[in-house]
Amino acid sequence: MIKSAIVPVAGHGTRLLPATKSQPKEMLPVARKPIVQYVVEELVKNGIEQILFVTGRSKTSIENHFDHDPELARALHASNKHDLLSELDFEEMRTHFFYTRQRLQKGLGDAILCGENFAGEDAFLVALGDSILGLNASSRVVTRMAEIFEAKRASCVIAVEEVPPEETGHYGIVQPEHLDGDAFRVVDLIEKPAPEEAPSNLAIAGRYVFSPLIFDMIRRIQPDKRGEIQITDAIRLLCEEGKRVMAVKLPPGEKRYDIGNFPSYFETFVEFALADPVHGAAFRKVLERLLAGQ
Repeated sequence: MIKSAIVPVAGHGTRLLPATKSQPKEMLPVARKPIVQYVVEELVKNGIEQILFVTGRSKTSIENHFDHDPELARALHASNKHDLLSELDFEEMRTHFFYTRQRLQKGLGDAILCGENFAGEDAFLVALGDSILGLNASSRVVTRMAEIFEAKRASCVIAVEEVPPEETGHYGIVQPEHLDGDAFRVVDLIEKPAPEEAPSNLAIAGRYVFSPLIFDMIRRIQPDKRGEIQITDAIRLLCEEGKRVMAVKLPPGEKRYDIGNFPSYFETFVEFALADPVHGAAFRKVLERLLAGQ
């Protein structure tokens, strides 16, 4: 069972400016919670016991969010707002949080390398801090990935999702050896291929399981033209050297919410708000009224 996870959250979030000028994009709210809280809740539900956030400048609000706030709790008690105290239950999640800094923005591969001492000699998960799997982080795909990792003695397992063929240029795309059920071997990966060059329509979905071997692969690859170390290049090296790289498809009906730009952020916020058990029904009526007035 995979017990440790690295969550890279050091990116600048420039495609979400000005909202991200003074706060991390991972802390932007989706309905009633910040994005990164959904990610953490998903990992805890899948048995993750310790999480390393790879942070950068101006990311201290993430540390503050998952820390205990006795002063706020006392204020809620004093004001008789006991119903709001339950909104802080996430502070009691049974996992340990650690933090380290990626001093320079050198890509996802470099961010993962910052977690080498944390991971040690054990397999570990990487979960992107701006990607939510499943409505309200209900996904169990991480558990399935860990099962495949152990059963197939893999060096890497990647979560993938089907995307429209015309959108392959926005994602890292895997080349399957054979499509057989929800899990299959990967023989190559291509970063953002044009539709006519894509080997499939299966896009990397922001979750990876790695053996410690990945750290050697990261050190061996060269930066891209932007000076960034791409994790897809490190995984390709695993494939080239005959290591077992597997992929697990998200189950039918399960969706990745990749909050990298305003259209995807708006869509995610509305979908989660509509599903809110307390306010969703009333919000739906407001939205219908607004749309009817256009």
